[in-house]
Amino acid sequence: MRARPVAGAAMEAPRLWLLGLALVWGRAGVGLAYLTATAPPAPVQACSEFSQRSCEECLKNVSCLWCYTNNTCLDYPVRSILPPSSLCSLSNARWGVCWINFEALIIAMAVVAGLILVSTAVCCCYCCYCRRRSRSRPDEEEERLARKREERRLQSLQRKHERKLKHDEIRKKYGLLQDSDNPYSRFENE
Repeated sequence: MRARPVAGAAMEAPRLWLLGLALVWGRAGVGLAYLTATAPPAPVQACSEFSQRSCEECLKNVSCLWCYTNNTCLDYPVRSILPPSSLCSLSNARWGVCWINFEALIIAMAVVAGLILVSTAVCCCYCCYCRRRSRSRPDEEEERLARKREERRLQSLQRKHERKLKHDEIRKKYGLLQDSDNPYSRFENE
């Protein structure tokens, strides 16, 4: 079966990425199987040989796709991410496990991805809100401290003025206060 031509370069990048991931995953599985195998591996059977048997037997080979429409075991179309509807409808296609179809898998993945995006957005908004709130608190606190500082300064000036008045009264009482009308007074030598 021929793969459909790609509509653009934008569609090619995810497919290449998935193919690369599948290749790496496949190579890792082959390496692990090689390390753990004591007997030589059994020859791989074609997926079409499992047709008209059972879904479980077909899906033992990871490169196979089971279609419930006509109980056939097909080679998974690796050129496309999802099997085309001409091959098997998504609601009837099974891959990996028999109990979940591609349609449910797509919906579940979309819900999980949506939850991750929404939770990320909520976390970002909450963090921004906390930052803004933490920035506003020091501003309010700084204003409060500045008001208290100004009050203390005014109280200090008021006390200073009161002290000056008392000292002036004492100087006037004992004749030590110079005449404020005549700032130029004669300097007397004794």
